[in-house]
Amino acid sequence: MSGHSKWANIKRKKGANDKIKGNVFGKMSRLITMSVTENGGLTNPDDNVRLRLIIEKAKSFNMPKENIERAIAKAVGPEKSQLKEVVYEGFAPYGVSLIILATTDNQNRTLSEVRNILERHNSKLGSSGSVGYLFKKCALIIFDKVSVSQEKILEVGDLLEAFDIDEDETRFSVYFPFENLGHIKDKIKEIVYISAEIDYKPQSPILIDDEKKLHIINDIIEALEVLDDVQTVFTNIC
Repeated sequence: MSGHSKWANIKRKKGANDKIKGNVFGKMSRLITMSVTENGGLTNPDDNVRLRLIIEKAKSFNMPKENIERAIAKAVGPEKSQLKEVVYEGFAPYGVSLIILATTDNQNRTLSEVRNILERHNSKLGSSGSVGYLFKKCALIIFDKVSVSQEKILEVGDLLEAFDIDEDETRFSVYFPFENLGHIKDKIKEIVYISAEIDYKPQSPILIDDEKKLHIINDIIEALEVLDDVQTVFTNIC
């Protein structure tokens, strides 16, 4: 079981700040809509695993039920949304690689906005595949240490065929094959988790101990995630 890092602590603080950003509901709405359109118009969370997981996340941000229903409705009917998921790859200072996950109905606009943010922060956009090989697309489920024991986490790891488990002061993070994301309900039963979602885990993580450098990287990520189209940014920092 891996340990924690300064980067994990900085990300945790950023995660807390995310909850008060004005565009969180908008981002969640886009993900909900896209999860319906990309799964053949399935609007029932019981039949659409990704929709169920995104609704769970939206509720963790206290997103109102009517907002969720409105986002689902935008994915069906003659005027349905044309949102698509796109992945951008980039290079930040100090040897840091970036995977930028976005949801957009206008790829030219999103590409331009992402490139401008990176260039303003001494970073640059890479071509497809330029850093993608450094990451493993997988699933990530997070548990609160107060609610779940280490023994139970090891059991969960076996059930989900986990290939890595990390921990910090307050949470356990279990990484497992992307294909098993849809089987969480069946496998872990009543065990309560904080969130479950797609992740890009670095295969050759780099260590940055300097807090000033870590905050510079975090500033780049925050600038990207302020964009309406950008959902999440992953790095190869351990």
